[in-house]
Amino acid sequence: MTSPTTLVHRDAEALAHAVAARLLTRLADVQSEGRIPRLVLTGGRVAAVVYRAVAESPAASAIDWSRVEVWWGDERFLPAGDPDRNETQNRDALLSKVAVDPARVHPMPADTGQGAEAAASAYAEELAAAMGPDDVDGVPTFDVLMLGVGPDGHMASLFPGHEGLRVADRAAIAVHDSPKPPPTRISLTFPALNRSHEVWFVVSGADKAKAVGLAVGGADRTEIPSAGPKGLDRTLWLLDEAAAAEIPAR
Repeated sequence: MTSPTTLVHRDAEALAHAVAARLLTRLADVQSEGRIPRLVLTGGRVAAVVYRAVAESPAASAIDWSRVEVWWGDERFLPAGDPDRNETQNRDALLSKVAVDPARVHPMPADTGQGAEAAASAYAEELAAAMGPDDVDGVPTFDVLMLGVGPDGHMASLFPGHEGLRVADRAAIAVHDSPKPPPTRISLTFPALNRSHEVWFVVSGADKAKAVGLAVGGADRTEIPSAGPKGLDRTLWLLDEAAAAEIPAR
């Protein structure tokens, strides 16, 4: 596990464009090694701006999008196409604008009446099916896993004090009592979230500053879940000045 590195940008717009450029560079680097990059997307306001900037960047044409594998860190358990689903927002911002291979895009299941537990189990099975011989913990090793952070310190759909924070034997779980609507969600667990070469937290706004400061400072992950995920090679906190305001001095 890696120690966090913080990179601070002037404001949310500067942050989003810097993250977009970083992501395009990372995808290009992985493809230059002859590998298919595995990318885990996140939802949220800043992420939408990042993904739109990726799609609009001239550098996007250098990526073979048909050879990018896409996963999700969490999802609101709603019917397919619901505008509140992360998948819907990510498709609108990015995936509908680049030539992805649908077979390499792995959204979390939508609500079709099967129940969130069955949906989470199905996603765990899909992750396990993508594992290579060197992968562990029930998931393929990701290249970049992107996460946002809530004012309470949650990330993905793992909230402070939630029983899902203690799950160690499953890659994906159902969440039924989310303090943010909708109450039912699907989320990757810590074992899965910790299986990425790089973990990127992308956070803006003064309302997140306290949570960011606690997470970067090494808080208990049961109290501040965003303190938990760490990249195998690198953990980046990509912030605007407002979100970085309470990072402890080193």
